[in-house]
Amino acid sequence: MQSLDYYIGITNDLERRLWEHNTGYDENCYSYSRRPVELKYFEIFNDVSQAIAREKQIKGWSRKKKQALIAQHFDKLKELSKSRNQK
Repeated sequence: MQSLDYYIGITNDLERRLWEHNTGYDENCYSYSRRPVELKYFEIFNDVSQAIAREKQIKGWSRKKKQALIAQHFDKLKELSKSRNQK
């Protein structure tokens, strides 16, 4: 079974961006060979700087933490933030 990738990005037009990903509009795009893509989670920002900061934050998260966000298990996010080096 293939492991699913999580693509994190920002856009000012969600429908257009999903269309671009799924039609292979840009063959140099990360998602080109991973089609079809499926929207799992999104947030809306009025400030592009905040959107970029949030994108960078989520990109740094573990796979389990991203899965908790997608599943809206917000109570698990703090626990999953603990260092993986702690015993």
